[in-house]
Amino acid sequence: MAAAALGCGGGWRRAWRRGLGGLVPVPVPVPIPIPIPIPIPIPALVHVAVPVPACRPPRVVARNAGGGAVPAGKSGLAPWVPVVGLEIHAQISSNSKLFSGSQVQFAAPPNSLVSFFDASLPGTLPVGAFLACFSLSQCLQMRLGMAFVRTHRYTWALAEKVLNRRCVEAAVMTGLALNCSINKKSLFDRKHYFYADLPAGYQITQQRVPIAVNGSLSYSLCIDNKMSQMVTKTVRIKQIQLEQDSGKSLHDDSRSQTLVDLNRAGVGLMEVVMEPDMCCGEEAAAAVRELQLILQTLGSSQAIMAEGQLRVDANVSVHHPGEPYGVRTEVKNINSIRFLAKAIDYEIQRQIEELENGGTILNETRAFDSKLGCTVPMRDKEGMQDYRFMPEPNLPPLILYDTKSLPANVNHQQVVNIDWIHERLPDLPSAKRAKLVELYGILPEHSFTLVNEDGLTEFFENVLKQTQMKPKKVIGWILNDLLSYLKQHSCTVKESPVSSVLLADLLNLLEKKEISASAAKQVFEELWKGEGKTPLEIVKEKQLQLIEDREELEQICQAVIDEHEKEVMAIKAGNQKIVNKLIGLVQRATQGRSNPVLVKQILEKKLSE
Repeated sequence: MAAAALGCGGGWRRAWRRGLGGLVPVPVPVPIPIPIPIPIPIPALVHVAVPVPACRPPRVVARNAGGGAVPAGKSGLAPWVPVVGLEIHAQISSNSKLFSGSQVQFAAPPNSLVSFFDASLPGTLPVGAFLACFSLSQCLQMRLGMAFVRTHRYTWALAEKVLNRRCVEAAVMTGLALNCSINKKSLFDRKHYFYADLPAGYQITQQRVPIAVNGSLSYSLCIDNKMSQMVTKTVRIKQIQLEQDSGKSLHDDSRSQTLVDLNRAGVGLMEVVMEPDMCCGEEAAAAVRELQLILQTLGSSQAIMAEGQLRVDANVSVHHPGEPYGVRTEVKNINSIRFLAKAIDYEIQRQIEELENGGTILNETRAFDSKLGCTVPMRDKEGMQDYRFMPEPNLPPLILYDTKSLPANVNHQQVVNIDWIHERLPDLPSAKRAKLVELYGILPEHSFTLVNEDGLTEFFENVLKQTQMKPKKVIGWILNDLLSYLKQHSCTVKESPVSSVLLADLLNLLEKKEISASAAKQVFEELWKGEGKTPLEIVKEKQLQLIEDREELEQICQAVIDEHEKEVMAIKAGNQKIVNKLIGLVQRATQGRSNPVLVKQILEKKLSE
């Protein structure tokens, strides 16, 4: 009965014997002693996909960020219009699960963070903190925000904090950042399906009345991969709903069995449902990246795709202009933005080729094989009726408040105030980009790169604080040199061997004209080796200081002129562009230690003699 509901019967019985004058704290459910791991025969779990032939690399889809439709193929019919919608599951940053006190931790030992409720043992209820028995009349006299669960014919259980407050606040925060309307009253539902990593046989979600609806997300992307040509688009957000995550199935093909890890079961998720307003993989990837930045800025989710904290399902279909949408397929659990773009573009082209060859598109679930670069069938798509949605009988409506509707004399720790959260929203990525342009006079496309690369904005601003160089020059070094090295060596900004302090010291030497630009490039290359040397030490060791002796420079320039008579004749004939070649030759002769401005003056003087 009630003891089973808590998963800690001893504490409940002791409280029952003492009598209850109020709420009684109950120990957090202990991890369930499940063998590690749980072997399950593969036939009971896995839908075996029919082998498919090796996939060809997908052709580039003609419809891109600039708009337009895919041209007609062999059929000669009107162009095809691709339609893409996304369902994104973001794991909420919280120390505990949605309906239990179990800890949330990535890469913990299998089945080590599982409460009785997470494992769906019979009689367990979604209760996270306190439980006590009262008569029905006593329950009705309690404050708002409590949940009532009938456990006996004449006894009711009162559950306070049946829902993780942090998860609710994160969902509200995300909804506000995405311009959604927040429902003050939302409902929980059961979504039924049967799989080994879902022990209850259903998932608690919000299908009918979610916590947030009718929002929008604006995102920017380049046209034809040109940073100078950017376009801003908007995708509508249908809804954001709170729900439980399932466990994880680990398929062991060598032993023909599947292992189940329930550590993830019950972890709080936000599902962000986007309307089918996109037309290609590039747009979908840009929208997901912008959402990822927003979630990380808010702190509502770490959104690390490599750790499964942000998983994307893409719904793809094609149709002719003026016709109804075609049959859609769903590409499940894409865990990389790059793979998302590839999967969508491949699926669009696959559907077009299938239809033009006289075939039909099946309403099915597919997976993206990153090695082959194609999508492969998983199972037939389950219809809405198959999930048998029903109201969750053990959870009351989730009630939120704003300043106007907040009851008097209420304990603020027991309610979630929408206005209070709205007032404390941080600057979103779009606002950060606008501020960077306004503060430092950089180009909008440069601000886009700074914000989109994790940690690059902070690096840029730290360099500015320690150098006299103007922001427009600093941004060139950040984007052209630092970022190039980072991508070349597959490093993040935090992993860069060249710190903001070292780069600032280097730029100061350049700004004071103690070294040339080409010498600065050499110093940067040495700094990247991470040998612990300062820029000044490298300059002295490599003898990269600028040559200050004008007579020495004049001798070098004269030698270059004497060795290149053909170029000198062309310059005297009026081709002044060749002067730059001579400057480069002087730079080479001095190993980058000459001032190009001074060298040009000397050359022009000598050539005019």
